[in-house]
Amino acid sequence: MGQVTIYLEDSIETKMKSAAESAKLSQSKWIAGVIEAVVLNEWPVSVVNLSGAWTDFPTVGEIREGYISDSIREKL
Repeated sequence: MGQVTIYLEDSIETKMKSAAESAKLSQSKWIAGVIEAVVLNEWPVSVVNLSGAWTDFPTVGEIREGYISDSIREKL
């Protein structure tokens, strides 16, 4: 398992410590979880490369065809 050194502004460090404590995690585990969440939210290259691959994919109009219109919304 790798180790990383990070430098945080004092205000960010205070917030990070509070968040880790609230989550009942060590600071290291909390930071690792944040990094993991960001990294795992990226699409794999194989999926990104599929963008536009279906030339016969229906348009939004075709998908919505046959549905009734939305109700008129009241202004707030």
